Amino acid sequence: MLNSVPLRLVLASQSPARRKLLEAAGIEPDVLVSGVDESQVVSDRAEDICLELARLKAQAVLGRLRPTPDERTLVLGCDSVLAFDGEILGKPADAPDATRRWERMRGRSGVLHTGHCLIDATRESRAEAVASTTVHFADISDDEIAAYVATGEPLAVAGAFTIDGLGGPFLTGIEGDPGTVVGLSLPLLRNLLGELELSITDLWTKVAPGGQEIEHLG
Repeated sequence: MLNSVPLRLVLASQSPARRKLLEAAGIEPDVLVSGVDESQVVSDRAEDICLELARLKAQAVLGRLRPTPDERTLVLGCDSVLAFDGEILGKPADAPDATRRWERMRGRSGVLHTGHCLIDATRESRAEAVASTTVHFADISDDEIAAYVATGEPLAVAGAFTIDGLGGPFLTGIEGDPGTVVGLSLPLLRNLLGELELSITDLWTKVAPGGQEIEHLG
């Protein structure tokens, strides 16, 4: 599907993992951090929390943009939470919190939900949805938990684990899209683009000269 004007994607996230996932798929986004306070959204449904936060992030960034008629601008907001043992878990509060989580999660399973909100700033339309993937955790030792938490990685991510970093060896399997666990589902993004009458292939060219990143805010 061809567009008469250049297409620009702005990623409303400071996550390097999300950006790398897009770049690996041939998409070079601009990045603008939303600065949204994630603690403001409360719900007993993980799907609602991650989708509302994704929506707030996209809207916050949208408010800082000034779309021009010579390009079509899209804003993508994403947020992830882990549903585990009846609780909804975002990023750990501190190292002891991350340690306690892993002591509970090891040898068990949880569901990682990632909300996506894609706003077409030019046409004032949007598409949004949640991707969910079941994650199976290895029965790791106390020493492994201590070593992993000491790296600081679990403190920066929802659920206190990664699939594409140091936490990868501590997962025994997943059921669903691996990108959801990274923080962005490319198949879901393709569907959302389709709802906006766009194709994922429309984003395969650079969205800014040299793929330059716009200034981080927030």
